[in-house]
Amino acid sequence: MASSKIFLIFILAALIATPVAVAQLGGLLGGLLGPISIDGVLFCSLNGKIDVLNGATTPIFPNASVQLRCGAGNVVSSTTTNGSGAFSLVLNPVQNILSSLLSNCNIVVTTPLSTCNASLPSVGVLQAPLQIVGRTTGGLVNLVTGVFQLIPLLN
Repeated sequence: MASSKIFLIFILAALIATPVAVAQLGGLLGGLLGPISIDGVLFCSLNGKIDVLNGATTPIFPNASVQLRCGAGNVVSSTTTNGSGAFSLVLNPVQNILSSLLSNCNIVVTTPLSTCNASLPSVGVLQAPLQIVGRTTGGLVNLVTGVFQLIPLLN
């Protein structure tokens, strides 16, 4: 009888301690595996950036389809630029390993450049590698795009 009471007390103590342990583990992993944010602003140019050489104002590229592609072109996430040309993708770090994102993935703009400026090419996609900017105190990993390049589409 005494052993069954001790066993019951042990089970109750374990049940009480379990949520605390899970919360502590979640806090630890949350700091180590914070979400990954990829942010950028897309401009209507051959390299997706502001053209500062000729002094003209480079317009932004609103409503452009932006994809995160990894490996052999697999689309991992996608979004559309807003009215200011800005885009943001937030990824789960458990499903997307940071080192793999940096070495094996690119941001690809699939909307033709001619959509924002008729004098720009209507074929090809803008593509840029990812670069790490830093990590916030909350564990968020911030990535940005490198320099975009116009990649011709092969038939």
